[in-house]
Amino acid sequence: MRILIADDEKPIAKVLTILFEKNNYSVDTVYNGQDAYDYIEMGNYDACILDVMMPDIDGFTIVRRLRKKGIDVPILLLTAKSEIDDKVEGLDSGANYYLTKPFDTKELLATVRAITRAKNSADSKITFGNISLDITTFELSTESGSVRLSNKEFQMLEWLMSQPGTVISADRFMEKIWGYDSDSDIGVIWVYISYLRKKLASVGANVHIKSSRSLGYYLEEVK
Repeated sequence: MRILIADDEKPIAKVLTILFEKNNYSVDTVYNGQDAYDYIEMGNYDACILDVMMPDIDGFTIVRRLRKKGIDVPILLLTAKSEIDDKVEGLDSGANYYLTKPFDTKELLATVRAITRAKNSADSKITFGNISLDITTFELSTESGSVRLSNKEFQMLEWLMSQPGTVISADRFMEKIWGYDSDSDIGVIWVYISYLRKKLASVGANVHIKSSRSLGYYLEEVK
């Protein structure tokens, strides 16, 4: 799961980044409102954590602009402004939740889980062929067995399963999962595809990850 953290207080942003990365999230971090808006507008996040008082554009304005454009990514406003009127303004602007600083890290993590779960509450599992992928536990399973996926393995397979037969390029995987500022080489995609192929084989999947003339990868059911 990939999130954006936007806070102009860099020590807080760093703490949040470390916290979420340790909890298996892919994180992009920015330090002003304009960057936050630009990153979110690209539409590659499962959730966003925004400070309210930031340079260029404040958090309330960001949320209003995004909602006006129909961008429904879950947003948590995290701020030192604790007045009831501020909370009401934040929620009325379209934010999903509002936490004040200082915050409890357990509550913060639970809140992000809640707002992302609410968006995907229709079903906690997705299926294709004889495989099932649990979006809450990262568990890949068939009738023959199960295996837990790493965060990035899960994100890649979830994407492939949500669009079976659709070719997804290595560049798109890098952009969506590793992030725009990643130092990783594009070759890391092949490495993770290899990991996934081995795990699919280990549970007796009748689903294979195919490559298409160096254009990218897609999922195919083998009957």
